[in-house]
Amino acid sequence: MTDSVMRRAELPGMKLFSRGKVRDVYDMGETLLFIATDRISAFDVVMEEGIPGKGKILTALTMFWLERLGVPHHVITDRVSEMPPEVRRFEAALEGRAMLVRKLAIFPVECVVRGYLAGSGLKSYRARGEVCGVALPPGLREADRLPAPIFTPTTKAVSGHDEDMTFDDMASLVGRERARELRDRSIAVYLQASEIARARGVILCDTKFEWGA
Repeated sequence: MTDSVMRRAELPGMKLFSRGKVRDVYDMGETLLFIATDRISAFDVVMEEGIPGKGKILTALTMFWLERLGVPHHVITDRVSEMPPEVRRFEAALEGRAMLVRKLAIFPVECVVRGYLAGSGLKSYRARGEVCGVALPPGLREADRLPAPIFTPTTKAVSGHDEDMTFDDMASLVGRERARELRDRSIAVYLQASEIARARGVILCDTKFEWGA
């Protein structure tokens, strides 16, 4: 680990749980330690190069939104000085890029909300006039604002690409009542976040949520 680019978080004596595309996760027993590295991932490929400080920016963005949205979440603290002694040994390397979090059972869906027509949503609309089973009015163009935000869930793939699913597909996985709850909460949080972004001159085109219990 260096002060310039952290491509891997190496913490001798601690139990590595997993290495994702960007984050390394250590098992702390009843909690997990999330570490945002400086790795770059695009189109499901992790690049050889890293961006200095990228992990710190990702962590700061995460904390910004969690603090402003007021949604119950998994983070216990992002201050290394408040973490267990075995983590504090690495404070110089981890400060600003680590979060101590609760262990949760994650629902096996990616909860995507779209407020504008772009990306894979645009491709689906042009092919079928709908996105994840949600019919949209004809004549929409790229980057048009949708009449109302739409909920377009995807699978949560362990490897490879996430696949689009309909609301009924999602309900078959988690139950219809839970699916409604996740849909409604996701749209509500998107609307709140969209207003926060808009006040700062930023358009929140779409976003993805992961929920657990």
